[in-house]
Amino acid sequence: MFKTCVDIAAPVGLAGQACADPCAHSRGKAALSAHGGKNVRMRGLLAMVMAIACGTCAAAAQPDTPIRVLFVGNSITYVGNLPAVLNTLAASQHRFVRSDMIVRGGATLMDRLTDGSVERALAQRHYDYVVLQERGGDLLCSFGPKSCRDAVFALHRLARAVRAHGAKPIYLGTYQTLPIVSTHLVAAEARASARWSIAYVAVSDRLQLGMKSHPAEAWLYADGAHPGHALALLEATLLYRALFGMDPLAVDLEVDAPMYKPDARFSPASPTSQGIARDGVAMGQSYPKPTVAAILEVAAAKIPGDEPNPAPSP
Repeated sequence: MFKTCVDIAAPVGLAGQACADPCAHSRGKAALSAHGGKNVRMRGLLAMVMAIACGTCAAAAQPDTPIRVLFVGNSITYVGNLPAVLNTLAASQHRFVRSDMIVRGGATLMDRLTDGSVERALAQRHYDYVVLQERGGDLLCSFGPKSCRDAVFALHRLARAVRAHGAKPIYLGTYQTLPIVSTHLVAAEARASARWSIAYVAVSDRLQLGMKSHPAEAWLYADGAHPGHALALLEATLLYRALFGMDPLAVDLEVDAPMYKPDARFSPASPTSQGIARDGVAMGQSYPKPTVAAILEVAAAKIPGDEPNPAPSP
């Protein structure tokens, strides 16, 4: 146990000595015994100190308490399995994130507010953060004026429910491939999140930059609409920054999880969604270090008017 402590993190001072030398306590007892009964109290004191020291060392060896994240979204969220990519990226940086999701193709935040699924999940499990992602285009009134009003209203009400359960809401943006439409989308998302003081992670402006600076990366899925693997990693990187206040380092990544297609089906949230096994669903995705480095470069680039908006610590 003591040697394991040293391998992971050797604390300084007495606790560090205890971990570095597992025989020190036994030798100390033997030395004290040679002096007879007058040192009984000293032995007791030493045992107490050693117990505290070893307890400190054992605590240092324990992994960080996982940050629990609930994703609420649609096919933009599950194609490329953003939650699993975030988990893997965090683990590669010696961070621990466990993610669940409530998703359905074409779903809106209003759908999730109406069916009560988010409230039920929050009542049954503790989450530190809830990532809310709207259907693409709703805040641009792409589905009519009511879709805009519903998107803003649902964001407000869901964020309020998230906070009531002790979690922090994060509004994860969607994207548009046309530059002018992308600009309008980011502005609309920023206004909606600022109105309710919700941490906002913009995506569309970064996607625009990535498609220009690294056009060979798989930014979009084969249908040209859903996220490609590069975009999923970009979103995960931006969320990592929001959660931890820093950028990750570039390393090889192996995501060991289903790579859902746009037509993937999920069970009703109970309390969260589970993918229904279907033929043809690929398992796992590799991100070589050069690809990760390119995407981190896009995530870290300075964009005019793009101010950091980190999520508050849980």
